Amino acid sequence: MARRGSLRRRLVLLLTLALVAGGIYTAVTFLQRSEVLITERCTALGGSSDDLAADQAANASLIAAVAVRRGLPARAASIALATAMQESKLRNIGHGDEAGPDSRGLFQQRPSQGWGTTDQVMDPYHASNAFYDALVKIPGFQTLAITDAAQRVQRSAYPDAYAAHEPMARAFASALTGQTPAGLDCTLRDPDAAGDPASVQDRLTADFGAIPATTEARSLVLETEGAQAWAVAQWAVANAKVLSVTEVQVDGRQWSRQKRNGWQPAEMPAGQVRITVAEEPAR
Repeated sequence: MARRGSLRRRLVLLLTLALVAGGIYTAVTFLQRSEVLITERCTALGGSSDDLAADQAANASLIAAVAVRRGLPARAASIALATAMQESKLRNIGHGDEAGPDSRGLFQQRPSQGWGTTDQVMDPYHASNAFYDALVKIPGFQTLAITDAAQRVQRSAYPDAYAAHEPMARAFASALTGQTPAGLDCTLRDPDAAGDPASVQDRLTADFGAIPATTEARSLVLETEGAQAWAVAQWAVANAKVLSVTEVQVDGRQWSRQKRNGWQPAEMPAGQVRITVAEEPAR
């Protein structure tokens, strides 16, 4: 009887250990695959720990694209991004503060100081162009410290505050203007809606201007190369959340939203950028 009791206890112990091990495996697998636990963020090479949320990265990509469209150097985009981060946290906010009650938008521009109407300064395209219009009037702005150039445009009550955002601004500006290939990566959850290549093209044209493009199934294929190709490709990554982008291919590299492993080698014809969007998700 004692032997039977001992055997029974061993079997119970083994069964318990097996259940515990199975539970641990199931829990680990769930945690690894769970979309809920993914922190959505965008990082730029050389940006230290200055990650941006997906909506901030999308606004940063617009600001940088306007600089590219105007033929301005990456330095101009760096100044603009540091300014917008300080003024609005790179969000298009519809309110001001005690120092500027009528301040609005990405750059907290004030209609009372000639930046445009309230509707205009709330338009990111108008706001970005207005900022650059003022920046290019500053003699030698490219050689100024970022915080000095920003202050000459903004005339802020806190002239040294822009310097805190310089590492982030440099890293994101370099990637989003195409000066640093494979310099931007975004970690995102799977899309919750289908994408539309036509919507991608509309947004891209609004930001960069017209770029020759064709549609192939769920992909938009753009004819461009060099720094502009990388600017467009990394713009697509920065806007992947709102546009349901799943893959971006350029210059022998590919970014995959699902794999979440950054830019990897891939076959891609030279002189093209391919942006692929999601199909309708299964319900």
